[in-house]
Amino acid sequence: MINRIRTLIVDDSAYMRFAIGRQLSSDDQIEVVGTARDGMDAVDKVRQLRPDVVTLDVEMPRMDGLAALSAIMDEAPLPIVMVSSLTQQGADVTIRALTAGAIDFVTKPANGSPVEINRLRDELVAKVKASAHVRPARPRKPLAAPAVAAPKQAVHAEKRQDFRHVVIIGSSTGGPRALYEVVPQLQADIPAAIVIVQHMPEGFTKSLAQRLDEASQIEVREAAPDHHLATGLALVAPGDSHLLFDSAGKVQLSRGPRIHGVRPAVDVTMESLARSYGNACIGVVLTGMGSDGTTGAAIIKSAGGRVIAEHESTCVVYGMPRSVIEKGCADEVVPLPVVARRIAELV
Repeated sequence: MINRIRTLIVDDSAYMRFAIGRQLSSDDQIEVVGTARDGMDAVDKVRQLRPDVVTLDVEMPRMDGLAALSAIMDEAPLPIVMVSSLTQQGADVTIRALTAGAIDFVTKPANGSPVEINRLRDELVAKVKASAHVRPARPRKPLAAPAVAAPKQAVHAEKRQDFRHVVIIGSSTGGPRALYEVVPQLQADIPAAIVIVQHMPEGFTKSLAQRLDEASQIEVREAAPDHHLATGLALVAPGDSHLLFDSAGKVQLSRGPRIHGVRPAVDVTMESLARSYGNACIGVVLTGMGSDGTTGAAIIKSAGGRVIAEHESTCVVYGMPRSVIEKGCADEVVPLPVVARRIAELV
């Protein structure tokens, strides 16, 4: 058990290094053991200081956050929390970092004002503490994307409502990496509509969908109000919106109250789909903190559907799957490399 979480802060701004350090040091369970001004400095400081957690800026000179992450994970994997700007470039790089092994991320205040940085404190402290208890491995490479990408559009255009099942995949901390291993293994002709709910703020889920789409045989899109469930199409819940579907399978987005402190919530989407599709639903709960997905899994089971939970051995954070399993809602408990195969077999 870690008593004091030794943390290294990496940011190209001296002001942000000081501000983040002050915020983290205000918690008696966290010790800031050093700072680094860029990726090259970070790699050297990790070797020297052996921190428990690194907070890593995305955009830096000489060596950026993505390159530094790769170097650190190749040499000696440790928990890394990315600190991202609220720009499209920042979102794209952050998603790449999360699929490459980073545990989580926080968004950097746009103006760097003391008020905005103070608002960041609780989230940053919570994520550093949670990450400290994770021992990440070097990320496994997912199945390569198909050699010819053109058939994706044909599948989406020709096949709409002929799916036999609806697969709802829910994830949180560690989810982008897990999704990047599962979704690219799904075949283009899978007779199912896919829905993905990843806990993530607004502005980042579009990049997540694009990243998954590039690597996958099925089409992956951030859900929008004009979208419908379709064979060979995966719809990703937009950040800061609950994702629901009407009886015709059309997307309904809601800014209703947060559930379990999150929006989008897996429970909301699972309940919405179980109400319309009943025993055709397959719920999949992957890595993440908390218990989101448990109520939804119970509703799917009561409707005659099936539920898969990720095995503890491959979870970055064994929270959401554990809750599902302990409540008796999981029909199957399988490690991450087996999840896509079991989905294919069930549909």
